[in-house]
Amino acid sequence: MDMEFNALDKLQVGQSRVLTVSEVTALWGETDPQYSPANAIAALQNALPQEEYEGLFPYRIGTQAWHEYSAGKPHYRGDETDYYSYDNLVAAITEVANLKYKVEYREAHPDNNRVFRLDKATKTETLIYQNAAFDSAESEAALIISQTVDFGSFIKEGTDLNRKRELAAFLANIAHETGGGTPASPGFPLAWGLYWNEEISCINTTGIHYVEENDSFPPAPGKSYHGRGPIQLSWNYNYGLISAIIYGTKDKLLQEPEMIVQDGKLAFMTALLFWMTPQPPKPSAHDVMAGSWTPSDTDRAKGLSQPGFGITIMIINGNLEGNLDESDRRIARRVGLYRIIAARMGISTEGEKLNTAGMSPF
Repeated sequence: MDMEFNALDKLQVGQSRVLTVSEVTALWGETDPQYSPANAIAALQNALPQEEYEGLFPYRIGTQAWHEYSAGKPHYRGDETDYYSYDNLVAAITEVANLKYKVEYREAHPDNNRVFRLDKATKTETLIYQNAAFDSAESEAALIISQTVDFGSFIKEGTDLNRKRELAAFLANIAHETGGGTPASPGFPLAWGLYWNEEISCINTTGIHYVEENDSFPPAPGKSYHGRGPIQLSWNYNYGLISAIIYGTKDKLLQEPEMIVQDGKLAFMTALLFWMTPQPPKPSAHDVMAGSWTPSDTDRAKGLSQPGFGITIMIINGNLEGNLDESDRRIARRVGLYRIIAARMGISTEGEKLNTAGMSPF
């Protein structure tokens, strides 16, 4: 059970404390009112109304079209509901908007870090991860660099064009990650985003996958941490970290990873947290699309100098999809989806670097 501490005390991993308003400001900075959960629905509806969203993804899992196409196939589940519904997306954006995330790391050593979570409504701060060497004698002389993410800033930073491009980029990438259909399917491949909610080879199997020994986020016996949800969350350490951000405890998704395929709102939350969270030396995809990322000299030397959709591909899967143009089917699908979604929003992608040609991984 979490324990509560005075704000002057040093937290241990898994421990929480309730802060005063002044302590929240001192430790986490000012909270912008526009990033509140109450504003999440309006931001999404302004960028992409429900009718447009549903028109983009007619074969998303659990819809009538999905059932008609999938019935009788090995992966079919007759009780599947509209997992990627607009309502679930709205609920996920609203819920994550109540959370802040802060990573502190020792200068020049981004892996030597600790991570905090803040529930904005209750002002409860929790230490959810700390590298074993963070407070060692060798580390204490190094400066602490801090990065804070307000998850309520999704599609709420930058210009109106930035905001709509961010939503288009988010949806295009998750639609690619979950795309179904075959070349013979109507509207293939662009109409088939959000078809899957689980790694195909793992559906209806008992195999154990993506398990790695990890002291901070240990796997539970008999549990598989294969790709689930719109971003295909994988590996026990990622399940544990995302669980800690959402619930304040790593154990929820480590013990019950299958929750992600049972709850569309939760699934969208995992994707949003991945999208919004920087992974040094990678920036967050959010910062790239919001226009707040400044490439370093190292980034520029790797061809990572033009903010836009192409950089988000490098963040998500740069090791496999770097330095490719649209002659590659994966890049073609991502870019095609992005263009279609942007067009539905009435925005242009003119002048934006969409593919990864000339780019090396971060």
